Amino acid sequence: MIPSIHKSGSETIGLIRYLYGPGTQEEHIDPHLVAAFDPLTPDPGRDPKATYEQLEHLLDQPVTALPASKRPKEHVWHLSVRAAPEDPILSDEDWAAIARRMVAATDIAPDGDEQACRWAAVRHADDHIHIIATLVRDDGRRPRRHNEARRAQAECRRIEADYGLRRVPPGDGTAAKRPTSAELHKAEREGREQSAREGLRETVRRAVAGATSEEEFFDRLASAGLLIRKRVAPSGDLLGYKVALADDRNGKMEPVFYAGSTLSPDLSLPRIRKRWSGDRDAAGRSDRAPSGRASDPTPSNPATARRRAATSVWQAVLVIDSGEGGQVAAHVAAAGEVLDALAKTSAAHTRTELREAALAFERATRSHIKSVRGHDRGLRQAARDLVYSGPALGRGEDGATTAMVIDMAFFLVTAAAHWHAKKGHAQQAAAAREAAGHLRAAYRAAADVPLGVLHQRGRRLSQSLRQRQTAHLRQAVPELAEQVLTEPGWHALAATLADAESSGHDPAALLAEAAARQELGTAGSISDVLVWRLRCLADLPADATPMPEHTTAAPKGGSTVRPSPSRHDRPHNAR
Repeated sequence: MIPSIHKSGSETIGLIRYLYGPGTQEEHIDPHLVAAFDPLTPDPGRDPKATYEQLEHLLDQPVTALPASKRPKEHVWHLSVRAAPEDPILSDEDWAAIARRMVAATDIAPDGDEQACRWAAVRHADDHIHIIATLVRDDGRRPRRHNEARRAQAECRRIEADYGLRRVPPGDGTAAKRPTSAELHKAEREGREQSAREGLRETVRRAVAGATSEEEFFDRLASAGLLIRKRVAPSGDLLGYKVALADDRNGKMEPVFYAGSTLSPDLSLPRIRKRWSGDRDAAGRSDRAPSGRASDPTPSNPATARRRAATSVWQAVLVIDSGEGGQVAAHVAAAGEVLDALAKTSAAHTRTELREAALAFERATRSHIKSVRGHDRGLRQAARDLVYSGPALGRGEDGATTAMVIDMAFFLVTAAAHWHAKKGHAQQAAAAREAAGHLRAAYRAAADVPLGVLHQRGRRLSQSLRQRQTAHLRQAVPELAEQVLTEPGWHALAATLADAESSGHDPAALLAEAAARQELGTAGSISDVLVWRLRCLADLPADATPMPEHTTAAPKGGSTVRPSPSRHDRPHNAR
């Protein structure tokens, strides 16, 4: 159940006419009172003799009783309370009780207070009510409205429990503003998939992903087809910006602009600039080239970008597991950029789920814990690499590295959910868990073909080679070996171990490093997880291209050919 306290108004009659009127889309059905401060309050919806003006006069009496100089300019209070779509339809009696609880919780009309503000609750749809009140009590005083929004939310959580409704996680004031009813109706009328506010928020977030300068950011917005209006100080300094969809117009056929801060708290220009401030080294020097691009070469193809991103994401899980609060908050925010970049550049068969994952995780990227920028450079660079390497194909190395990075991203998002839960960030934790579900679905779509190829190759390994890989498995992870050997993915893992051996790695040592964390035992498919970790660690082709020869050659140089972090620096898998 969602309460929304709307901006205070100055005309009681205007709001009454809206509540009892047909609505912008003729969506108001049978408007009528369900409760009011006085049982004899006139109801223009059900009583043909009652008028809007009578209801206005009754509600406004305490206001008009004051001297004109003491009347508040904006005296009309408006609260809407909406049930979730899956909730049962509540009766008028239920909504009446809920209305009384809400005006009491917000101090509009505390229980037993005969001098409280005057109010009325109107129902014109199955799933919500509107409460109108005037902000002068019968004794001439003003109600105490401090923290009214938080108190309304808390009361809704209690109502949900009492009525068996969907339990909405409590918020902390960092969520992006939801589209208004008018915006939603306009989108439906115009046949849009989402409201203009939601579409702009998604586009701006994608423009931010991996960007390193104002010029680059605004170039991306323009390339996406948005109209841009910049706010410039007399000194010439840029203060802020607004954006609009080219085809979103008001009644005067003018573009409807939204400020970045109204799309989301972290999309204001000052907040975006803070992300760029982290793209500097300890001495304050930018680690970007003069053009604004990263000094490291942009990957020449999507597969390379995805492989790099998988490594960065894997390392980020460590920080979320054990880092300081500000560092973790920065990594969680940057993880959102990686998801936005993945959704923007992935092939059709994974794009929908990745987009849904990015949209869901957006809520998890903000909390009251302040991000310490700079620590997130690896993830922001990964997002940048993904954007500039271009769209990925759904097959070959592109498709397989997409599965690899989604696998890593799943654990990053899961770690973020655990961190938020420990901090008591209920909405953020729920959003991260929802994103993880979409990533799981995207992973299945991306991994099906490359793992299938590996599976077939594993089944074709010679008996002696398969026995050797089994011995490596039992040596490296004896506590998990029997479980892995019974999994369908064991053949793919055996092929990967054989590839690693042919490349000069010690399969047992590499496997022990990949499986170092005990949480691996909770993975849905341990063998799948180990396949991608091993192929990432050993720098093996993700698309399972056969190695030159699977022989009994001894490994070169012990553990691995190239240096890699120790097992204590590896994140865990918990899928």
